[in-house]
Amino acid sequence: MAYLGTKPQSGFISQEANQYFTGLTQNYIDLNQSISSLSSVIVLVNGVVQENSTMSLTSSTRITLGDTLVSGDKVTCIYVAKISSTQAPGTGTVTNDMLAGSIANSKLANSSITLNGSAVSLGGSATIGSDSGTESFMVTNSSNQSVTDNAWTKVTLDTEQFDVGNNFSSNKYTVPSTGKYLFAWCLAFATNGSYGCDNGFTRIYKNGSVIHIQGLPNHNTGGGAAATFDTGSLPGTLLLDLAQNDYIELYGRLNWNSNATAGYFYSDTSGSVHRRTWFSGMRIA
Repeated sequence: MAYLGTKPQSGFISQEANQYFTGLTQNYIDLNQSISSLSSVIVLVNGVVQENSTMSLTSSTRITLGDTLVSGDKVTCIYVAKISSTQAPGTGTVTNDMLAGSIANSKLANSSITLNGSAVSLGGSATIGSDSGTESFMVTNSSNQSVTDNAWTKVTLDTEQFDVGNNFSSNKYTVPSTGKYLFAWCLAFATNGSYGCDNGFTRIYKNGSVIHIQGLPNHNTGGGAAATFDTGSLPGTLLLDLAQNDYIELYGRLNWNSNATAGYFYSDTSGSVHRRTWFSGMRIA
């Protein structure tokens, strides 16, 4: 037989077989399938279609007829559009438009896939890379940290303001996932004498090696109070492209003159204005 357009497909559904009754002497039939209304079936008695108005659905599996049957009556119950089996579509034939709703987790493989350029880990608890800003931290110092003159010193940061994922430990931040990270810091400092500090610097170390340095160099050009200072701060920012498990540390260096005999990274938490050394970072991409 020829068709106009696409030939109808066969085998995707199977109609439920009709149900037959003989030898009954009662006013009801019991079904082998549950139905929700009489519109789901067509009932024939001796070949005559019975009106729904003459019957009632006593339960989901029992239909009460309009009259009592005799043993010679033949009853046929035809199920309307009831599917008993399906045929799976061929491999590669299901498109996005054929899907509705979400795919159950149990149907996904326990492996890593890529979703819109971000890594997805399946199994246990699913994690999708990390959205920008969700991996972040900010730490400060709780007390003054004494340092040696003109020597690089790793900054002690023992107070967490927040640390999403608990990735800051032992004065270093360990990168939880590959991406671009923005770091910011401020090294507050002081000496024990007026105008005793000539210059100060900060360094950022990656995996134990210095990758960035900035500060206030050569402030003792003319000597005296006009060219030196006793307290101050060394702020900085840095954007880095990092891999998982890279670690970042903050170092500082002070160089003081004969007006001072000691220096320290400052932490003043008294009063309404706090001057404190801090270090922060977050993933931005």
